[in-house]
Amino acid sequence: MEHGNEIIVNSWAEVQSALFDHSWNEHIKRFRSSYVYRGSWSKGYDLSTSLTRLGSRYYELEPHILRNFRKYAHSNAAPGDSVWNWLAVAQHHGLPTRLLDWTYSPYVALHFVTQNLDSYHEDGAIWCVDYVKANDFLPLKLQTAIKEEGSNVFTPEILQPVCSSLKELALLQPEEFVVFLEPPSLDERIVHQYALFSLMSNARANMSQWLEQHPELYFKVIIPAGLKWEIRDKLDQANITERVLFPGLQGLSQWLKRHYTHE
Repeated sequence: MEHGNEIIVNSWAEVQSALFDHSWNEHIKRFRSSYVYRGSWSKGYDLSTSLTRLGSRYYELEPHILRNFRKYAHSNAAPGDSVWNWLAVAQHHGLPTRLLDWTYSPYVALHFVTQNLDSYHEDGAIWCVDYVKANDFLPLKLQTAIKEEGSNVFTPEILQPVCSSLKELALLQPEEFVVFLEPPSLDERIVHQYALFSLMSNARANMSQWLEQHPELYFKVIIPAGLKWEIRDKLDQANITERVLFPGLQGLSQWLKRHYTHE
């Protein structure tokens, strides 16, 4: 059932339809989706970043918190001089940033909708954004760089030569825009989660509000609370679990704890 940009699903089959029916690419005659996905255990959550939770003046704190992270983390990380590499490392290790985590995999997004058993009384959601069409709103300088590379997303190596700082990013054009950035393979977690990041051109910009101004770029799949257990069990059967997505003893422990928990 569709309500504007929201699709409410009521079965496993409807979940598959909602998340995969848009994946046909007429240009190459293959099923290659141009969407990325972000799962949330609550449909009420918007696309606010961890940076915004620092308080009302969060946008003023961003350069200071990143500068100090670079200073103190230097001996434990080697991302070079690129601010985009440093942002990726910082986000990956829990520092509040303007970055948001996304995945190319609808199933990984479903995992995050159903990971927290304490939230099974509440409807979840998956945000689905067409990252290829989103590039149409990039400044010309960035559009040119990505087209010359033959890519649909940025990497730090593509972005750094044409834009070397967050301040410069904001000055590229007056209108807000979003950049999708593939991080370096910092560890197996990034690889297994098929992960990438988004960042808005301005620290004050809210991606949810930006998407509302461009409704053709996204849709939102609502996962009813009553469907979460079925989805969770079928994801486990498909091997989409903490043991796989969070390699190591912590992920293994989280998987076993949840696997042996019953309603």
